[in-house]
This record gives sequence, C-alpha cells and structure tokens, in this order.
Amino acid sequence: MAVLSIPDLNVTERNPEKIREFMNARGIFFDQWQADVVFEDTANQEEILKAYESSLTPFMNAGGYQTADVITINKLTENYEAIRAKFLAEHTHSEDEIRFFVDGEGLFWFNLEKEPVFNLLCEQGDLISVPAGTKHWFDAGETSPFVKAIRIFIDMSGWVPEYTGSELEKRFSDFVVQK
Repeated sequence: MAVLSIPDLNVTERNPEKIREFMNARGIFFDQWQADVVFEDTANQEEILKAYESSLTPFMNAGGYQTADVITINKLTENYEAIRAKFLAEHTHSEDEIRFFVDGEGLFWFNLEKEPVFNLLCEQGDLISVPAGTKHWFDAGETSPFVKAIRIFIDMSGWVPEYTGSELEKRFSDFVVQK
C-alpha cells in the first residue's frame, strides 16, 4: 500500500484513490496492479517478466516502450552504499522512469516547481511513471533494503541520470515514512 507524504506540510495520505489523484494531477502516473506472484530469492529476470507479461505487454504497447528488465536490491547487493548514493542525488532522465514493484519497497522523492517537496513510498503492486525531465531522487533504505521491481524503457540510454547538483535531498535525509 503506497504512502504519500508532504513533509513541510505534515501531510500523510494512504488512500490509493487520493494518492492516484494527487500524483496524476502533477503529471506523474500512479496505479496499482495485482502483484500476487511469490518468487523465490533465486527467481531470475525472465521468470519475473513472464509472470507479469499479461499486464506488461498491453502497457508497453500502449506507451511505445521497447524493453523491460528487473532490478533487485537487498542487503546482499554488492556496493549498495555507492548504488544508494547514486539514486539519492536529485536528478532527471531524458525518458520516463517507470517502475512496477513486484516486492519490497522504495521511496520516490519529487521536487516540482512551485510545490512543496513530496514523496511516495511504493510497495508491492505499485506502478509509477516519473515523466522525463522531472526532478526526483530514490531511496531503497539505509539498512535492510529490499526492492524487486520491473523497469520499463523506450531506450535504456534514456535512464542515465542527469544530476541537478541542488543537494536538496540532504534536507530530507532524516525523514521517516509514517506507515
């Protein structure tokens, strides 16, 4: 179940319909899909993609997306601190950043013009599409990270981060989501 937070306004929202409305009004697509397939830790990318093919294929065809892969982050991920630091810096992409969480959770932060900074905790079943050019950052967690998500692309080169250098993310480094 997703959780939307606006720290500067002390706002927390857990209602999926209100979250969808809030995100979509800001051009960020949010939806929830069934994610009821349980995978062994040894499940490979092909197994995970195949399990969600019936949902992925129409979504990808409708959006012109060409490829999908699976990202898995957990406490055994090598060089996790360096990977986390890369995701934590505010950045944009030249194409949409789309994630479908098949398991685990991750926190997307957004810095939109003329809006307070807000975040969305995505969990199993949550689908998010961050539009190209949107300033954001991502946190899988400082300790015990666990993310298993399908990433969807038009062209994987569009996923290369373009860092803003704002360091705004440091202001929110101690934030804890109230589940």
